[in-house]
Order: sequence, then C-alpha cells, then structure tokens
Amino acid sequence: MHSVHPTPKFSIITVTYNAEKVLEDTIQSVISQTYHHVEYIIVDGASKDGTLSIIDRYRSRIHTVISEPDKGLYDAMNKAISLAGGDYLCFLNAGDCFHEDDTLQQIVHSINGNALPDVIYGETAIVDKERHFLHMRRLSTPEKLNWKSFKQGMLVCHQAFFPRHTLVEPYDLNYRYSADFDWCIRIMKKARTLHNTHLTIIDYLDEGMTTQNRKASLKERFRIMAKHYGWISTAAHHAWFVLRLITKPGQ
Repeated sequence: MHSVHPTPKFSIITVTYNAEKVLEDTIQSVISQTYHHVEYIIVDGASKDGTLSIIDRYRSRIHTVISEPDKGLYDAMNKAISLAGGDYLCFLNAGDCFHEDDTLQQIVHSINGNALPDVIYGETAIVDKERHFLHMRRLSTPEKLNWKSFKQGMLVCHQAFFPRHTLVEPYDLNYRYSADFDWCIRIMKKARTLHNTHLTIIDYLDEGMTTQNRKASLKERFRIMAKHYGWISTAAHHAWFVLRLITKPGQ
C-alpha cells in the first residue's frame, strides 16, 4: 500500500526595492516549480526603476502584489507574513532562486509520514550573476538543527529555512540587519520537529554586503546571541569578535 504524502501549501515571498536587474530570474524560478500548492507574494517598497513593469509581465502568475513605501526590508517582510496563507513560509530574495525546477516537489517527497514538521531546512549554493555555481555556503547545515545550533552563527541560510506558518511571529524591527537571525531562533525555540531535507534548496546570489553593513550586522548578531544564549556563552563562542570590538571600538 502506498503511503499518502502530505501536500502542504508554500507561501513564497519576495520583497523588492529597485530590483529590476535580478528579479526576473527569481520570479521564473518560482513559477516554473513543478509542485503547484504554492502562492507567490511580492511586496515592493515603491520601486523607482523597472521592477514593477517586470512584476506586471508575470502578474497572472503572482497571487498577491503590493507596492507602497515601507520602513525597510523587515517591515516589508512583516507585511508579507500578514498576507500569507500557506502552511510554510519561504522568503526568497530578489536575485535568489530555487536550486531546481522541482525543488519544492523534492522537499515534499523528503517528508516521511503524514505529520508535517515544524521547520524544513536544507543547503544553500552560492552563485554568480550568470547563475554559475561558485561554492556551497561557508557555514554548513547541521545534521540535526535546534535553537542552540545558531550559537555557532547562522548555520542555515534564511532562504533555506521554511517554518510552519503557525509558529511565525513578526520580525523584530529593532534589528536593522540581522532580524532574520533572531526570527529563526525564536521559531526554533517553539519548534518540536525540524526536518533536514538533505537537499540543496536555494541558489543564493553573491552580491556581497558592504563592509560597513557587515560590521553593523555582526554587532547585531552578537546582541541577538547574547539575548538568547547569554553573554558568557556568546563571548566564549566568539572571543575573536569580542577582541576585535575591544581593539577597534570605532568599527
């Protein structure tokens, strides 16, 4: 007798602002998925370039589009959460793509039994603008993930982390660069079952954050780790980072 596979619905969310150069690849990677229990939501921050004309070209394949000014990336993502109706949420940035046309199908097939896990996760490949593979993400995905895993850093890319909608809370807008890090930890604290797909799920476009933002992001991550794991544990895991902050306090 064949076991009946669950058919969860995925809410795929892309937040955009002036993304005309990279958005089309992302849209095509979503609408070409062979798995059809999907809703696609695009939240645009009132782009001033050709982003909206690209969105219009695919309007019939996108379930929800809003375009209005927002207070930044995480504010836009919070809007998207309130619009989503799927079992799982997946935030796919403009420029990022699913690894294969049947990635969602493969994810569903990797789930054993009828019970849906609280979090689904997998690997991330880094690609260039031509979509050529560069390397796998530097931090490798743990075999078994739990909320303490992120003591070592963000071991699973935000885009390759699909939480159940019922566990999702808004992003904390007090964080400008690393609210996704805090968001994932909060979700994992509530999650009972975290399912490793053992699949490469996302092709992540390597654009490189400016070094200025990277430093601000690292400081935020340190604060987030201290909040969830305590100062002593965080300092012990990241002594190199503490030393850098002490020796170069202006950076």
